[in-house]
Amino acid sequence: MTFSAHNSLALAGLLVAVAVLLIAAGVVRVPYPILLVLGGLGLSFVPGIPEIQLAPDLVLIAVLPPLLYGASFFTSLRDLRENAGAITLLAVGLVLMTMLAVAAVAHFFIPDLGWQGAFVLGALVSPTDPTAAAAIGERLGLPRRIVALVEGESLVNDGTALVAYKFAVAAVVTGTFSLVNATGSFVLNVIGGIAIGLAIGFIIRQLRRRLDDPPLEITISLLSGYFAYLPAQAAGVSGVLAAVTVGVYMGWHTPELTSAQTGFKGSRSGRLSSSS
Repeated sequence: MTFSAHNSLALAGLLVAVAVLLIAAGVVRVPYPILLVLGGLGLSFVPGIPEIQLAPDLVLIAVLPPLLYGASFFTSLRDLRENAGAITLLAVGLVLMTMLAVAAVAHFFIPDLGWQGAFVLGALVSPTDPTAAAAIGERLGLPRRIVALVEGESLVNDGTALVAYKFAVAAVVTGTFSLVNATGSFVLNVIGGIAIGLAIGFIIRQLRRRLDDPPLEITISLLSGYFAYLPAQAAGVSGVLAAVTVGVYMGWHTPELTSAQTGFKGSRSGRLSSSS
């Protein structure tokens, strides 16, 4: 779409509506993801709203990495370790079961869709959003372990869903499906994504330890999700797990980096004071 005067005003109105919904969520004590979804659904029926079409790959690359990095950065590594088994079962088993259930329901009510198309639909809706899951869990006052499970599962379930989606689309195009190939690809995606995330995290950590420039460090932090996601995508492995891994890694080591920076500033200030 081209941004005419009408489109610019419409976009400004949408941004104002988002701000109002965020404020209203705090007032009525409703988790903001729920209010944003309902508000967006209501706005879609407003006459005159321009139709915006975005390339799916652009949305994944531009929006997903910083969201995953931000959510995983504040995730407790201790909670992830303690609940690793349950999180893995949910992130893999629950996602696949959800995909199968949605596919079965879709095929039952829309027979013309076909099983391949039904599995594509199931893969699309099976993962949960990490930001929404954490916000809703905290607002509802759920026990800490439940919040940790839901948050941890929501961080990595996109990796499972994207692999399932990839093979579902391939089944639609070719008409064939190989469980052995799908399983091998999934394992490769997981190991490769985590490995790239750890490697990028180590490089960023070593770089930030040698910096004493807060604006530059903030810029690197904002781009860290992309630094892991894009190489993983280029390598054909899970960019989702790469971004999550680098987020958890940097979140765990950030106190160390902050302390080193603070100590460096303190020692420099001390030398200046003594010299004066």
